[in-house]
Amino acid sequence: MSVFDGLKFRRVHSPIHQLDPRIKLFYVLVIFAIAILFNQLIPLILLFLLQLPFVFIAGVQREWIRSLRGALFFSIMIFLFNFVFSYWPIYPLQPPPSLLEHSIALTLRFIVLIESFSVFFLTTSPDHLGLALEQSHVPYEFCFAFTTAVRFVPVLAEEAQTIMDAQKARGLELERGNFIKKVKNYIPILIPLIVSAIRRSLELAEAMESRAWGATEKRTNLYVLKIERGDCILILISALILIIAVYVWIFHREQIPLLTSFLVSVGSP
Repeated sequence: MSVFDGLKFRRVHSPIHQLDPRIKLFYVLVIFAIAILFNQLIPLILLFLLQLPFVFIAGVQREWIRSLRGALFFSIMIFLFNFVFSYWPIYPLQPPPSLLEHSIALTLRFIVLIESFSVFFLTTSPDHLGLALEQSHVPYEFCFAFTTAVRFVPVLAEEAQTIMDAQKARGLELERGNFIKKVKNYIPILIPLIVSAIRRSLELAEAMESRAWGATEKRTNLYVLKIERGDCILILISALILIIAVYVWIFHREQIPLLTSFLVSVGSP
C-alpha cells in the first residue's frame, strides 16, 4: 500500500507547501502534457530530473520514494507489455537497442506522472485543495466529493493494511498457491474493507446531515487563497517549460537522438 502514501498530505513548513494549490496543479498539468507529448527517453529523463528539486525543497523524499516503490509493479508490467507483447514478434531473434529504449521511455513516462502527482498531493492540504477548486468556480458538491475521496484513499489503504496484518496473525497465507488461489485468499481482506467503507460513508452522511450540509447555496470561507510572489515565479517557470517543450516537439522532434546512439557516439574514438 506504499503507493497510496504519495496521496497523503504531509504538514511540513516549506516553500513548496506554501504555494497556491491552483498554481501547483497548473505545474502538474504542464508536466503531464509534456510527458504525453514525448515518447523519447532523453526528454523524459529531463522531466524526471526537473522535479527532484521540488521534492528536496519540500522535504518529502521518504514518502516520495515509497510512492515510487509502490508503483514499481505497474512499471514492470508496462515495460513487459511494451517490450514483449507489442514488439517481440517483429524482432524474434535479436531486438534492436531502440526497442529496449522505447520500452524504458514508456515506463519512465508512467513514473514521471506518478512522481508529479505524488509531489502535488504530498504538499497540498485537502482543505486548501477544496478551497482552490471552490475559488475556481467549481460547484461545491464536486469540490466536496473530490476532497473527500482524496482524504479517504489513504485512510482506506491504512485500514486494508491493518486488516491484512490481522488476518495474517490468524493464519491467513496470502502469497501461497497459484494465481486463482491468491485471488481467493484476498476475499477475507476485501469483505471487511468494503463493510468498513460502507460504515464510514454512513457515518459521514449522518455527520453532514446533522450539520445541515447544503442548506445554503452561497457559502463563505474563513480563508481566501491569494497569489503570492512564489506563485508567480512558478507560473513563469511552468509556462517557459511548456513553451520550450512545444517548440522542440513541433520543430525538432525528429532530431532528438536516441540515448543508445548518443552513448555509442560518445564512446567511439
